[in-house]
Amino acid sequence: MNLPGHFLVSSLTLLLAVTLTANACLPSDRAALLSFRAALNEPYLDIFNTWSGEECCTNWYGVSCDPETKRVADIILRGESEDPIFAKAGRAGYMTGSISPALCQLDQLTTLIIADWKDISGEIPACIASLPNLRIIDLIGNKISGEIPADIGKLSRLTVLNLADNQITGSIPSSIVNLNNLKHLELGNNKLTGEIPSDIGKLSMMSRALLSRNQLSGSIPSSIANIYRLADLDLSVNQITGWIPAELGSMPVLSTLNLDANQLSGEIPIDILSNTGLNILNLSRNSLEGNLPDVFGPNTYFTTIDLSYNNLKGSIPKSLSLTKYIGHLDLSHNHLCGAIPVGSPFDHLEADSFANNDCLCGMPLSNVC
Repeated sequence: MNLPGHFLVSSLTLLLAVTLTANACLPSDRAALLSFRAALNEPYLDIFNTWSGEECCTNWYGVSCDPETKRVADIILRGESEDPIFAKAGRAGYMTGSISPALCQLDQLTTLIIADWKDISGEIPACIASLPNLRIIDLIGNKISGEIPADIGKLSRLTVLNLADNQITGSIPSSIVNLNNLKHLELGNNKLTGEIPSDIGKLSMMSRALLSRNQLSGSIPSSIANIYRLADLDLSVNQITGWIPAELGSMPVLSTLNLDANQLSGEIPIDILSNTGLNILNLSRNSLEGNLPDVFGPNTYFTTIDLSYNNLKGSIPKSLSLTKYIGHLDLSHNHLCGAIPVGSPFDHLEADSFANNDCLCGMPLSNVC
């Protein structure tokens, strides 16, 4: 059957309209994205040149939508990327401006990554805590200031919170312990003050807690030991006081423990040195005292043990020579005395590892016992 030409044209027009509607970007989402874009300036890569036209779900750099609802789900903008646009320009990204509260109108947002742009400033919009579907917030490597939103704990689906390498001030919000699904917490290299929430152990899903290079004070909460999945704990370069909780030594998957450059005192818990799962241990530049426990054995495996710049006394445990492997050992700048044990790992260590003690002797030092 031959169809009239006008019928074919009408059908094609209708099909095109249906297709466009099926892929359509919600006007309110598009408006929110444009308001967000208006608060930023990216002068070198022109990535925002792609943010044109009515359809924000396709071909807008860094934006993706839920395939069913067509709502904006992800904003992923990384200033350091292997994307061809960076390779062609031969440079990392650079962006100024701030994060607009208009983002909070994207109420189906699940991923927010605005990372490593070096010069994005301003505060984190407080309304970000009202986005119920957020799973990832990654704002690392900018100049964001102000405080972490007090209601951050309302984001019950959040798995990653990375605000490292910014200029964030204030304390860690007490509500953060309500993030029941949080796996990665990175707040390092900011200007955070105050204490670590005492009930941080409620974050039972967390595997990484990196809080170094801030101005945190108070003691290390013993509740951290309740985070059974925690593999990496970094509290270094803060102003933390008190003793190291012995409970940390019983954590089953803890492999990296960095507590260096604080104001910790007391003795090193035996269970920490005898924890066969620990791989990296840095307790240097504190005020730790007492003897080194003689608790090492054939299952001991450390790539790094750094206990330098403390007030440790007594002798070096002979059991250190029975260990399976110790890559780097630094006991310098303490008050240790006596003969350095013979054998591995001592046969591959430099004299610097034992320098500035009271009366150590033997290889690799020049002092003969």
